[in-house]
Amino acid sequence: MTTVIRRDADRFLKELRAHYGDVWKMPASKYLSKPDFVVVDPKSGKKTKVSFVSLDDGEVVGVVYDELG
Repeated sequence: MTTVIRRDADRFLKELRAHYGDVWKMPASKYLSKPDFVVVDPKSGKKTKVSFVSLDDGEVVGVVYDELG
C-alpha cells in the first residue's frame, strides 16, 4: 500500500540522501509501478513517487524516485 506524505519533495529527497548512499531519479524503473511513498508538496501540489530498492534478504540498497505528471 502506498503511503502519502505531505512535505516538500526536494527536502524529503535531500533527507533520504543523508541516510542512503544511492538515490536515483529513474522514470522507467519497475520499482515505481507500486511506489512505497507518494510525496505531495502542499504548496505547489507537485507529486513525487518514491520506492526503496531492496535485496532478497530485505536489505535496502537504494532509493528510486520520479515526479508524477
